[in-house]
Amino acid sequence: MAKIVYGVSGEGSGHSSRAREMIAHLQQLGHIVKVVSYDRGYRNLKDDFDVFETEGLHIASADNRVSKVKTFTDNLQRLPRGHKKLNALRKDVFKTFWPDCVITDFEPMCAYLAHHYDLPLITIDNQHRIRYMTYPCPARLQAERRMTVNIIRAMVPRPDISLVTTFYYGDAKNDRTLFFPPILRREVLALQASDAGHILVYLTGGFESFLKVLTSFPREKFLVYGYDRHRQDGNLVYKPFSRQGFLEDFASCKAVMATAGFTLITEAFYLRKPYLALPMRGQFEQELNAHWLAKLNYGINLRRTRSEAVGNFLYRVPDFKENLNDYRSADNSAIKDKLAELLDNNCKLAKEYHRRRQ
Repeated sequence: MAKIVYGVSGEGSGHSSRAREMIAHLQQLGHIVKVVSYDRGYRNLKDDFDVFETEGLHIASADNRVSKVKTFTDNLQRLPRGHKKLNALRKDVFKTFWPDCVITDFEPMCAYLAHHYDLPLITIDNQHRIRYMTYPCPARLQAERRMTVNIIRAMVPRPDISLVTTFYYGDAKNDRTLFFPPILRREVLALQASDAGHILVYLTGGFESFLKVLTSFPREKFLVYGYDRHRQDGNLVYKPFSRQGFLEDFASCKAVMATAGFTLITEAFYLRKPYLALPMRGQFEQELNAHWLAKLNYGINLRRTRSEAVGNFLYRVPDFKENLNDYRSADNSAIKDKLAELLDNNCKLAKEYHRRRQ
Protein backbone atom coordinates (compact mmCIF):
# COMPACT_ATOMS: atom_id res chain seq x y z
CA MET A 1 0.00 0.00 0.00
CA ALA A 2 1.22 3.50 -0.85
CA LYS A 3 -0.07 7.01 -0.17
CA ILE A 4 -0.37 8.86 -3.47
CA VAL A 5 -1.15 12.45 -4.41
CA TYR A 6 -2.74 12.51 -7.89
CA GLY A 7 -2.87 15.95 -9.57
CA VAL A 8 -5.39 16.34 -12.40
CA SER A 9 -5.66 19.24 -14.82
CA GLY A 10 -9.13 20.77 -14.71
CA GLU A 11 -9.04 22.16 -18.25
CA GLY A 12 -11.70 20.28 -20.23
CA SER A 13 -12.97 16.83 -19.29
CA GLY A 14 -10.34 14.59 -20.88
CA HIS A 15 -7.87 14.70 -18.00
CA SER A 16 -10.45 13.83 -15.36
CA SER A 17 -11.98 11.07 -17.52
CA ARG A 18 -8.56 9.43 -17.83
CA ALA A 19 -7.70 10.03 -14.17
CA ARG A 20 -10.98 8.51 -12.98
CA GLU A 21 -9.99 5.16 -14.49
CA MET A 22 -6.49 5.22 -13.02
CA ILE A 23 -7.52 6.44 -9.54
CA ALA A 24 -10.19 3.75 -9.25
CA HIS A 25 -7.55 1.17 -10.27
CA LEU A 26 -5.14 2.43 -7.60
CA GLN A 27 -7.81 2.21 -4.94
CA GLN A 28 -8.67 -1.32 -6.01
CA LEU A 29 -5.01 -2.20 -5.46
CA GLY A 30 -5.29 -0.89 -1.89
CA HIS A 31 -3.44 2.42 -2.31
CA ILE A 32 -4.69 5.58 -0.60
CA VAL A 33 -5.18 8.39 -3.11
CA LYS A 34 -5.57 12.11 -2.46
CA VAL A 35 -6.73 13.87 -5.64
CA VAL A 36 -5.90 17.49 -6.45
CA SER A 37 -7.79 19.30 -9.23
CA TYR A 38 -9.73 22.43 -10.21
CA ASP A 39 -12.55 23.69 -12.44
CA ARG A 40 -14.13 20.89 -14.49
CA GLY A 41 -11.74 18.26 -13.15
CA TYR A 42 -12.77 19.06 -9.58
CA ARG A 43 -16.48 19.00 -10.47
CA ASN A 44 -16.15 15.68 -12.31
CA LEU A 45 -14.25 13.90 -9.52
CA LYS A 46 -15.35 15.41 -6.21
CA ASP A 47 -18.42 13.21 -5.69
CA ASP A 48 -16.49 9.95 -5.99
CA PHE A 49 -13.01 10.63 -4.60
CA ASP A 50 -11.21 12.57 -1.88
CA VAL A 51 -10.41 15.76 -3.83
CA PHE A 52 -8.60 18.93 -2.77
CA GLU A 53 -9.71 21.93 -4.85
CA THR A 54 -6.77 23.93 -6.12
CA GLU A 55 -6.39 26.72 -8.70
CA GLY A 56 -5.24 26.15 -12.27
CA LEU A 57 -4.58 27.63 -15.66
CA HIS A 58 -7.37 28.27 -18.15
CA ILE A 59 -7.37 28.66 -21.95
CA ALA A 60 -9.83 31.30 -23.20
CA SER A 61 -11.21 30.99 -26.72
CA ALA A 62 -13.65 32.62 -29.13
CA ASP A 63 -15.00 31.08 -32.36
CA ASN A 64 -12.68 28.07 -31.90
CA ARG A 65 -9.53 30.16 -31.66
CA VAL A 66 -7.34 30.68 -28.58
CA SER A 67 -7.54 34.26 -27.34
CA LYS A 68 -4.02 34.96 -26.13
CA VAL A 69 -4.94 38.27 -24.54
CA LYS A 70 -7.94 36.89 -22.63
CA THR A 71 -6.01 33.77 -21.65
CA PHE A 72 -3.23 35.96 -20.24
CA THR A 73 -5.55 38.37 -18.40
CA ASP A 74 -7.77 35.59 -17.01
CA ASN A 75 -4.81 33.67 -15.64
CA LEU A 76 -3.22 36.85 -14.28
CA GLN A 77 -6.35 37.43 -12.20
CA ARG A 78 -6.05 33.89 -10.83
CA LEU A 79 -2.50 34.38 -9.52
CA PRO A 80 -3.42 35.62 -5.99
CA ARG A 81 -5.85 32.71 -5.51
CA GLY A 82 -3.24 30.36 -6.98
CA HIS A 83 -0.63 31.44 -4.43
CA LYS A 84 -3.06 30.88 -1.54
CA LYS A 85 -4.05 27.48 -2.89
CA LEU A 86 -0.40 26.46 -3.28
CA ASN A 87 0.25 27.24 0.38
CA ALA A 88 -2.90 25.37 1.41
CA LEU A 89 -1.92 22.40 -0.76
CA ARG A 90 1.50 22.29 0.89
CA LYS A 91 0.07 22.58 4.41
CA ASP A 92 -3.17 20.57 4.19
CA VAL A 93 -2.09 17.80 1.81
CA PHE A 94 1.66 17.31 1.53
CA LYS A 95 2.54 18.12 5.18
CA THR A 96 -0.47 16.25 6.56
CA PHE A 97 -0.89 13.32 4.18
CA TRP A 98 2.87 12.81 3.58
CA PRO A 99 2.61 10.96 0.25
CA ASP A 100 5.04 8.29 -0.89
CA CYS A 101 4.68 9.25 -4.54
CA VAL A 102 3.12 11.94 -6.74
CA ILE A 103 1.30 11.35 -10.03
CA THR A 104 0.28 14.24 -12.24
CA ASP A 105 -1.97 14.45 -15.27
CA PHE A 106 -0.62 17.82 -16.39
CA GLU A 107 -1.34 19.54 -13.06
CA PRO A 108 1.70 21.69 -12.17
CA MET A 109 1.34 22.44 -8.43
CA CYS A 110 1.66 18.79 -7.44
CA ALA A 111 4.62 18.40 -9.80
CA TYR A 112 6.50 21.30 -8.20
CA LEU A 113 5.74 20.12 -4.69
CA ALA A 114 7.00 16.64 -5.58
CA HIS A 115 10.37 18.24 -6.32
CA HIS A 116 10.20 20.38 -3.21
CA TYR A 117 9.68 17.32 -0.99
CA ASP A 118 12.01 15.05 -3.02
CA LEU A 119 9.26 12.59 -3.98
CA PRO A 120 9.02 10.31 -7.04
CA LEU A 121 7.04 12.01 -9.81
CA ILE A 122 5.09 10.03 -12.43
CA THR A 123 3.25 11.68 -15.32
CA ILE A 124 0.22 10.07 -16.97
CA ASP A 125 -0.99 12.14 -19.90
CA ASN A 126 -0.88 12.59 -23.65
CA GLN A 127 0.92 15.94 -23.56
CA HIS A 128 4.35 14.43 -22.94
CA ARG A 129 4.41 12.75 -26.36
CA ILE A 130 4.98 16.29 -27.66
CA ARG A 131 8.06 16.62 -25.47
CA TYR A 132 9.46 13.09 -25.37
CA MET A 133 8.50 11.50 -28.72
CA THR A 134 10.14 11.96 -32.11
CA TYR A 135 7.51 12.54 -34.80
CA PRO A 136 7.21 14.42 -38.11
CA CYS A 137 5.58 17.81 -37.63
CA PRO A 138 4.22 20.08 -40.40
CA ALA A 139 6.47 23.07 -41.10
CA ARG A 140 3.62 25.49 -40.39
CA LEU A 141 3.40 24.16 -36.82
CA GLN A 142 7.10 24.11 -35.93
CA ALA A 143 7.10 27.43 -34.06
CA GLU A 144 4.04 26.38 -32.04
CA ARG A 145 5.66 23.00 -31.35
CA ARG A 146 8.76 24.61 -29.83
CA MET A 147 6.65 26.95 -27.70
CA THR A 148 4.45 24.06 -26.52
CA VAL A 149 7.48 21.96 -25.53
CA ASN A 150 8.69 24.86 -23.38
CA ILE A 151 5.25 25.20 -21.78
CA ILE A 152 5.15 21.48 -20.96
CA ARG A 153 8.65 21.69 -19.48
CA ALA A 154 7.56 24.65 -17.34
CA MET A 155 4.33 22.96 -16.24
CA VAL A 156 5.92 19.63 -15.30
CA PRO A 157 9.70 19.92 -14.94
CA ARG A 158 11.83 16.78 -14.61
CA PRO A 159 9.35 13.91 -14.27
CA ASP A 160 11.02 10.70 -13.12
CA ILE A 161 8.99 8.53 -15.48
CA SER A 162 6.31 9.39 -18.05
CA LEU A 163 3.49 7.02 -19.01
CA VAL A 164 2.37 8.56 -22.29
CA THR A 165 -0.88 7.77 -24.09
CA THR A 166 -0.93 8.13 -27.87
CA PHE A 167 -2.63 6.96 -31.07
CA TYR A 168 0.47 7.41 -33.25
CA TYR A 169 3.95 6.25 -32.38
CA GLY A 170 7.53 7.43 -32.72
CA ASP A 171 10.77 6.76 -30.86
CA ALA A 172 11.10 7.77 -27.21
CA LYS A 173 13.78 10.39 -26.53
CA ASN A 174 14.82 8.74 -23.25
CA ASP A 175 14.42 5.51 -21.29
CA ARG A 176 12.05 7.19 -18.81
CA THR A 177 9.22 7.47 -21.35
CA LEU A 178 6.85 4.61 -22.12
CA PHE A 179 4.04 4.69 -24.68
CA PHE A 180 0.58 3.17 -24.23
CA PRO A 181 -2.76 3.10 -26.08
CA PRO A 182 -5.28 5.76 -25.06
CA ILE A 183 -7.01 5.29 -21.69
CA LEU A 184 -10.70 4.67 -22.34
CA ARG A 185 -13.57 5.28 -19.95
CA ARG A 186 -15.25 2.08 -18.83
CA GLU A 187 -18.55 3.53 -20.07
CA VAL A 188 -17.05 3.77 -23.56
CA LEU A 189 -15.58 0.27 -23.38
CA ALA A 190 -19.09 -1.00 -22.60
CA LEU A 191 -20.77 0.73 -25.56
CA GLN A 192 -22.10 -1.17 -28.57
CA ALA A 193 -21.56 0.90 -31.71
CA SER A 194 -24.43 1.28 -34.18
CA ASP A 195 -25.52 3.71 -36.90
CA ALA A 196 -28.79 5.59 -36.39
CA GLY A 197 -27.90 8.07 -39.15
CA HIS A 198 -27.28 11.23 -37.13
CA ILE A 199 -24.01 13.14 -36.77
CA LEU A 200 -22.72 14.05 -33.31
CA VAL A 201 -21.42 17.60 -32.99
CA TYR A 202 -19.47 18.61 -29.89
CA LEU A 203 -18.12 22.14 -29.47
CA THR A 204 -16.60 23.42 -26.23
CA GLY A 205 -17.17 27.10 -27.01
CA GLY A 206 -19.07 29.43 -29.29
CA PHE A 207 -18.50 28.44 -32.92
CA GLU A 208 -21.52 29.92 -34.66
CA SER A 209 -19.81 30.16 -38.05
CA PHE A 210 -19.46 26.38 -38.22
CA LEU A 211 -23.06 25.76 -37.10
CA LYS A 212 -24.23 28.07 -39.88
CA VAL A 213 -22.39 25.91 -42.42
CA LEU A 214 -24.19 22.80 -41.14
CA THR A 215 -27.60 24.31 -41.95
CA SER A 216 -26.68 24.06 -45.65
CA PHE A 217 -26.91 20.25 -45.39
CA PRO A 218 -30.65 19.83 -44.69
CA ARG A 219 -30.64 16.08 -45.37
CA GLU A 220 -28.36 15.49 -42.40
CA LYS A 221 -29.42 15.51 -38.76
CA PHE A 222 -26.88 17.08 -36.40
CA LEU A 223 -27.12 16.51 -32.64
CA VAL A 224 -25.27 19.43 -31.06
CA TYR A 225 -23.70 19.30 -27.58
CA GLY A 226 -21.71 21.98 -25.80
CA TYR A 227 -24.22 24.83 -25.92
CA ASP A 228 -26.61 25.93 -23.21
CA ARG A 229 -29.60 25.24 -25.45
CA HIS A 230 -32.39 22.69 -25.61
CA ARG A 231 -34.24 23.19 -28.86
CA GLN A 232 -34.31 22.33 -32.56
CA ASP A 233 -33.37 24.77 -35.32
CA GLY A 234 -34.05 23.05 -38.63
CA ASN A 235 -31.59 20.16 -38.95
CA LEU A 236 -29.69 21.19 -35.78
CA VAL A 237 -30.93 19.56 -32.58
CA TYR A 238 -29.35 21.21 -29.52
CA LYS A 239 -29.16 18.85 -26.56
CA PRO A 240 -28.49 19.70 -22.89
CA PHE A 241 -25.56 18.13 -21.10
CA SER A 242 -26.20 14.55 -20.08
CA ARG A 243 -23.38 12.03 -19.72
CA GLN A 244 -25.65 9.10 -20.49
CA GLY A 245 -27.45 10.91 -23.30
CA PHE A 246 -24.17 11.94 -24.89
CA LEU A 247 -22.78 8.39 -24.74
CA GLU A 248 -25.93 6.95 -26.33
CA ASP A 249 -25.83 9.51 -29.16
CA PHE A 250 -22.09 8.93 -29.53
CA ALA A 251 -22.46 5.16 -29.84
CA SER A 252 -25.28 5.43 -32.40
CA CYS A 253 -23.95 8.25 -34.61
CA LYS A 254 -22.59 7.70 -38.10
CA ALA A 255 -19.82 10.29 -37.64
CA VAL A 256 -18.46 12.92 -35.26
CA MET A 257 -17.71 16.61 -35.83
CA ALA A 258 -15.89 18.16 -32.90
CA THR A 259 -12.86 19.96 -31.58
CA ALA A 260 -9.64 17.96 -31.74
CA GLY A 261 -9.21 17.01 -28.10
CA PHE A 262 -7.31 13.77 -27.54
CA THR A 263 -9.94 11.94 -25.48
CA LEU A 264 -12.93 12.29 -27.80
CA ILE A 265 -10.86 11.57 -30.91
CA THR A 266 -9.47 8.34 -29.49
CA GLU A 267 -12.86 7.24 -28.15
CA ALA A 268 -14.28 7.81 -31.64
CA PHE A 269 -11.51 5.65 -33.09
CA TYR A 270 -12.37 2.88 -30.63
CA LEU A 271 -16.04 3.02 -31.75
CA ARG A 272 -14.98 3.27 -35.44
CA LYS A 273 -16.59 6.68 -35.94
CA PRO A 274 -15.23 8.90 -38.77
CA TYR A 275 -14.18 12.27 -37.38
CA LEU A 276 -14.24 15.79 -38.76
CA ALA A 277 -11.74 17.59 -36.54
CA LEU A 278 -12.04 21.29 -35.76
CA PRO A 279 -8.71 22.03 -34.05
CA MET A 280 -8.70 25.12 -31.88
CA ARG A 281 -6.40 27.57 -33.62
CA GLY A 282 -3.43 28.44 -31.44
CA GLN A 283 -3.69 25.15 -29.50
CA PHE A 284 -0.80 23.05 -30.81
CA GLU A 285 -1.87 19.71 -29.38
CA GLN A 286 -5.26 19.92 -31.08
CA GLU A 287 -3.58 20.93 -34.33
CA LEU A 288 -1.29 17.90 -34.05
CA ASN A 289 -4.16 15.53 -33.22
CA ALA A 290 -6.11 16.72 -36.26
CA HIS A 291 -3.02 16.46 -38.49
CA TRP A 292 -2.46 12.83 -37.50
CA LEU A 293 -6.15 11.96 -37.80
CA ALA A 294 -6.08 13.13 -41.43
CA LYS A 295 -2.72 11.43 -42.05
CA LEU A 296 -4.18 8.11 -40.83
CA ASN A 297 -7.18 8.71 -43.12
CA TYR A 298 -9.75 8.35 -40.34
CA GLY A 299 -11.35 11.71 -41.10
CA ILE A 300 -10.40 15.24 -42.10
CA ASN A 301 -8.65 18.18 -40.51
CA LEU A 302 -10.88 21.21 -41.02
CA ARG A 303 -8.68 24.14 -40.06
CA ARG A 304 -10.96 26.69 -41.76
CA THR A 305 -14.74 26.59 -41.95
CA ARG A 306 -15.67 25.71 -45.53
CA SER A 307 -18.90 24.07 -46.67
CA GLU A 308 -17.08 22.26 -49.51
CA ALA A 309 -14.83 20.48 -47.00
CA VAL A 310 -17.82 19.49 -44.85
CA GLY A 311 -19.56 18.10 -47.93
CA ASN A 312 -16.41 16.18 -48.87
CA PHE A 313 -16.27 14.66 -45.39
CA LEU A 314 -19.91 13.57 -45.54
CA TYR A 315 -19.34 11.98 -48.95
CA ARG A 316 -16.28 10.07 -47.70
CA VAL A 317 -17.75 8.80 -44.41
CA PRO A 318 -18.03 5.19 -45.72
CA ASP A 319 -14.36 5.24 -46.76
CA PHE A 320 -13.19 6.60 -43.40
CA LYS A 321 -15.28 3.97 -41.62
CA GLU A 322 -13.62 1.21 -43.62
CA ASN A 323 -10.16 2.62 -42.82
CA LEU A 324 -11.01 2.62 -39.11
CA ASN A 325 -11.34 -1.15 -39.22
CA ASP A 326 -7.53 -1.19 -39.17
CA TYR A 327 -7.32 0.85 -35.96
CA ARG A 328 -5.67 -1.17 -33.20
CA SER A 329 -7.94 -0.77 -30.20
CA ALA A 330 -7.00 -1.92 -26.71
CA ASP A 331 -8.27 -1.80 -23.18
CA ASN A 332 -6.44 -0.07 -20.31
CA SER A 333 -4.65 -3.14 -18.97
CA ALA A 334 -1.11 -2.34 -20.17
CA ILE A 335 -0.81 1.08 -18.52
CA LYS A 336 -2.59 -0.15 -15.37
CA ASP A 337 -0.13 -3.04 -15.07
CA LYS A 338 2.86 -0.71 -15.46
CA LEU A 339 1.53 1.71 -12.85
CA ALA A 340 0.92 -1.17 -10.44
CA GLU A 341 4.52 -2.31 -11.01
CA LEU A 342 5.90 1.18 -10.31
CA LEU A 343 4.01 1.42 -7.00
CA ASP A 344 4.46 -2.14 -5.79
CA ASN A 345 6.48 -2.82 -2.65
CA ASN A 346 6.22 0.73 -1.28
CA CYS A 347 6.88 2.38 -4.66
CA LYS A 348 10.19 0.59 -5.06
CA LEU A 349 10.49 0.94 -8.85
CA ALA A 350 9.19 4.54 -8.86
CA LYS A 351 11.80 5.41 -6.24
CA GLU A 352 14.48 3.74 -8.37
CA TYR A 353 13.54 5.94 -11.36
CA HIS A 354 13.63 8.94 -9.01
CA ARG A 355 17.10 8.02 -7.77
CA ARG A 356 18.38 7.64 -11.35
CA ARG A 357 16.85 10.98 -12.37
CA GLN A 358 18.64 12.72 -9.50
